[in-house]
Amino acid sequence: MSEYKVKKSYAEINARIKAGEAVVVTAEEMIDIVDQNGPVEAARKVDVVTTGTFSTMCSSGAFFNFGQTTPTIKAAKVWVNKVPAYAGLAAVDIYLGATEPSEDDPLNKVYPGEFRYGGGHIIEDLVAGKKIFLEAKAYPTDCYANRKCKKELTLADLPYALLCNPRNGYQNYNCAVNLSDRTIYTYMGTLKPQCRNANYCSAGELSPLMNDPFYRTIGLGTRIFLGGGIGYVTWNGTQHNPGTPRSENGTPRRPSGTLMVQGDLKQMSARWLRGVSLQGYGCSIAVGLGIPIPVLDEEMAMFTGVSDKDIYTQVVDYGNDYTNGIQRNYGEVSYAQLRSGEIEVAGKKVPTAPLSSRVKALEIAECLKKWIVDRKFELGEPVAHFPTVDYSTDIKE
Repeated sequence: MSEYKVKKSYAEINARIKAGEAVVVTAEEMIDIVDQNGPVEAARKVDVVTTGTFSTMCSSGAFFNFGQTTPTIKAAKVWVNKVPAYAGLAAVDIYLGATEPSEDDPLNKVYPGEFRYGGGHIIEDLVAGKKIFLEAKAYPTDCYANRKCKKELTLADLPYALLCNPRNGYQNYNCAVNLSDRTIYTYMGTLKPQCRNANYCSAGELSPLMNDPFYRTIGLGTRIFLGGGIGYVTWNGTQHNPGTPRSENGTPRRPSGTLMVQGDLKQMSARWLRGVSLQGYGCSIAVGLGIPIPVLDEEMAMFTGVSDKDIYTQVVDYGNDYTNGIQRNYGEVSYAQLRSGEIEVAGKKVPTAPLSSRVKALEIAECLKKWIVDRKFELGEPVAHFPTVDYSTDIKE
């Protein structure tokens, strides 16, 4: 669309939020509004659409400053509850990755490993108010003479704690099956042999990037719900790949865009940051993420009116193809089909299961809606936009 019948600015929508006049709906509610009124009237009626997702997001972690010692220390190696953290930043600055396992974890030596505790669990413990034990070792310098330190800390004791996730909110993802003759353990969960189950991981019609498929309103500086607090999009995430095949509604049919996000960990909640143990694979963290989509015009109304029946993904074999880099799929299915509990793969009916919680995704969208309606949250207009496809031309498979 080159010319719009409805045009709104961020300033106008934020003024309506401040005045308590903004019309805010969840992405689930917007589907019926667009269906019944069409995108033009829906754009006139609705100012903001809220989205949400809650699932395992491996590329996550946190920056900490753990405070100086006496004498001072320049930490070279750091462990938090026996989980290694990266100390190659500055004297007492560290980064703790969500997928880092405990140093004494047997990993997959006893297969399949349980991966009971790692970086994601520590982040959950901190936001839950629990104490953590930090140990640091160092080489001495003239300005940092200390060689080692041990501290018991809570989140409140840390001078600085920033959740900083390099890749969250994947815009679509594979439906995983296993065509091999043995059970396999993956980041998509346990997959039974001979295609006896299918796992998928997306909030579909509630997912943030499904409601803004070309990143028109999501970019550097977008204010978001992150881990129960307020965070920001700080750029596109790692593995951002917007040039994948798309449907006529703009949604990608394969894994596509990603987000880098961050926010003050001290605002966040263990309800929305949960340590995860994936049998036979590793440890991680489940992250609650929600993004408000301003309805700037009828095109944005159309995008936010997308439903699960109109969003598709590929069925991919993780038993052989995925690990060997073979680009092949075994069909294409909609999220409505996946949510029905059963799909058909090669003429065989296969039960499906989500790794992303729709219940919690909707709860996040409702929470964000309430924040906006209660005038506690305003929209952040992005100051720069991600690399994207040219959506002014025809979208081709």
